[in-house]
Amino acid sequence: MTEVLRRGRASLALSFFAQGVAFALLVTRIPAIQDRYGVSDALLPAFLAAVPILAGVGSVATERLVKRIPPSRLLRWSQPVVLLALLGVGAGDRMVVLGSALALFGLAVGVLDASMNMLGVSLQRAYGRSIMLSFHAVYSLGGILGASLAWAGAHWHLALWVSYLPVVLVLLPAVVVGSRWYVDGRDGEGAGREAVGTAGAVEGGGGVVFKALLPLCLVMTFAYIGDSTVSNWSAKYLQDVLGSSEQLATVPYNVYMVTTLLGRALGDLGVRRFGAVAVVRVGALVAAAGFAVVAVAPGAWAGMGGFTLVGLGLCVLVPQTFAAAGRLFPGASDAAVARLNVFNYVGFLVGSPLVGALGDAWSYRGAMAVPMVLVLVTFVYARSFAPQPDRYGGGHERPRTADVGRGSNGV
Repeated sequence: MTEVLRRGRASLALSFFAQGVAFALLVTRIPAIQDRYGVSDALLPAFLAAVPILAGVGSVATERLVKRIPPSRLLRWSQPVVLLALLGVGAGDRMVVLGSALALFGLAVGVLDASMNMLGVSLQRAYGRSIMLSFHAVYSLGGILGASLAWAGAHWHLALWVSYLPVVLVLLPAVVVGSRWYVDGRDGEGAGREAVGTAGAVEGGGGVVFKALLPLCLVMTFAYIGDSTVSNWSAKYLQDVLGSSEQLATVPYNVYMVTTLLGRALGDLGVRRFGAVAVVRVGALVAAAGFAVVAVAPGAWAGMGGFTLVGLGLCVLVPQTFAAAGRLFPGASDAAVARLNVFNYVGFLVGSPLVGALGDAWSYRGAMAVPMVLVLVTFVYARSFAPQPDRYGGGHERPRTADVGRGSNGV
C-alpha cells in the first residue's frame, strides 16, 4: 500500500472525526440555542427540519458538481464552512442570524457528507478490503467528544460561542492542512475518469440506475429511522414509559454512541472474515432484537440493554450501504453515493415524527415495533450488499494503487 493511500486514509479519518464533533455540538445544545434566540416550541421543529432538508439539497447538488469538480475539492471547502456556520449559530443574537447559519450549515453538511463518503468508497476500492466502517467509527468517536464538550459547556453555563470557538480554532486549521492529502482517484489535473470513485460512468459502462440503487436507499432510510428513534426518544421512553430518573434517562444515548463506536471499530474485521452480506444480516437481527427488548422491557435497565443492542446492530448498516453503492456502480460511485446520501436525511426526517405520532396516538411501546420491523426488512435486502464482479472477472474488490497514486493536491 502506497504512502499516498495511507496519508489519504488518515486525512479523511480526520474529516470524519471533525464532522462528528461539529454535529454533536449542534444537536446536543439545541435547548441552549432555543433559549439564546428565543425560539418558541412551535417554531423549533421548523428550524430543526430545515437542516436535513437543506442537507438533502446539498447532497443532490454534489451529485452534479462532482462531474466537474473532484470530491476532494468539495470536501476541502465544505468542511470549513460547516465549522464556521456552527460558530455563527453560537455567536449570533437575532433570529435571522440563526436561520442563516443553520441554512448554511445544512447545505454544507450535505456536500460534506456526500463528498466524505465518496472518498471513503474510492479509498476502500483502492485498498481492496473493507475500511469504510473505520471512517464511521472515527465519526462516532468525534460525536462522543462533541457531546462531552457540550455537556461541559452546559454544566459550566458557558455561552454557546465560548463552547464553540475553541473547537473551531483547533479543528479548522487541522482539516485545512489535512485536506492536502485527500485521495479521490483522479489525476493531478482533475481530468479523466479513473476506475476508482468517479462521478460518471466509465467508457462503455452505464450510469446510476435508480431501480438497482433502490434497495440500498431503503436500507439507508430504515437505518436512520432507527437511529433517529434512539437519538430523539430514548430519554423520554426511559423516563415516561419505564419510570427511570431524569439522570438515568440521559444514559442510553451515550451508551448507544459508545456501542456504535465499538461495533464500527470491529466491523471491518467482520466484513473481511465473513463478508458484507453476513455482517448486514447479523446487524439487522441484532438491531431488531434490541427494539423488541425496548418494547417489552419491564424496567429502565432492561430498556437500556435494548438500546445498547440497537447500537451494536445499526452501526454497521450505514457504512456498508455506502460501500455497497460503490461496488454496485464502480464506474459511477460518486453519483451513487450522493444520491444514496439523500436518504440519510429522509430517514432522519421521518423517524422522529413517526415514532412520536404513533406514541401519542397509540403507545410508545407499540411505536418501537415500527423501527423493529423496518430494520428487519434490511435482512431481506442483504443480498444487495454482495460484492459485484469487477472488470477483472472476480467477485471481490482489488487494490488499484496505480489508479489512485496521486492525491487531490497532485502528489
